[in-house]
Amino acid sequence: MLTISELASYAGVTVRAVRHYHAKGLLPEPERDRSGYRRYGGDAVVDLIRIRTLAGAGVPLARVRELLRADEEEFAAAVADIDERLRAEIRRRRRHRKEIARLTVGDGLVLPPEVVGYLDLLRSLGVDERIVRAEREGWIPLVAHSPRRVPDWIARKREQIADPRLLGFYLSLGRALDRDDEDRRLVALADDLAAHITRMADERGDDYVDDVDIEPSLARLMDALAFDALPPARRLIELLRERGWDGWTKLERVDPAGSGARH
Repeated sequence: MLTISELASYAGVTVRAVRHYHAKGLLPEPERDRSGYRRYGGDAVVDLIRIRTLAGAGVPLARVRELLRADEEEFAAAVADIDERLRAEIRRRRRHRKEIARLTVGDGLVLPPEVVGYLDLLRSLGVDERIVRAEREGWIPLVAHSPRRVPDWIARKREQIADPRLLGFYLSLGRALDRDDEDRRLVALADDLAAHITRMADERGDDYVDDVDIEPSLARLMDALAFDALPPARRLIELLRERGWDGWTKLERVDPAGSGARH
């Protein structure tokens, strides 16, 4: 017969754990001997090892109680179920680890790799970081809303930024951000950008410059994010409207005479 200390030692647990399992009804408490000490048989060691193993594998104690009473077939089925749950938990934790790892890569926390790559491309081309941030702020809700369309949109953006004329607009806008004559420079930028957009629309169709199929409310949200990150953008949109185009996230033809009618 074993004392509680001996039982705990043979099973590889603490005396406190044995008492905890007693309190939870997992391990029956034996009668005390004449000296007032509990005495355990060898079967208690086996039961305690089973309890320790199941609990150590993450099985809830309520489920441990069920398994201890199961027959061989029920036990095997339950263990298989537990194993699958553990595998699912491992997969979930691996995903979490990848997400945590993305914390170290800045934009990658909330944006997919193809968008991060595009933002890095803008930086490598010399685009002002404030403009890059404005782009990023717009991509965040867009990615959340329509993740499946992101590859197509990014492919289009890369094609567009490869045009030296559009890249020149980005670079000029960056230089205009801190200038006292910002309005005059924005007027020139608006002329250049409107001419570029019109040329692209005439050559390839309006759908080429207005290919973001999203709800107007989301477009307004993305515009607001861009304007907050890049205040001159609001003035630029006003100037573009006078030149026949309206919108930041979604470009649409309008009546330059001031009626605001969409085409």
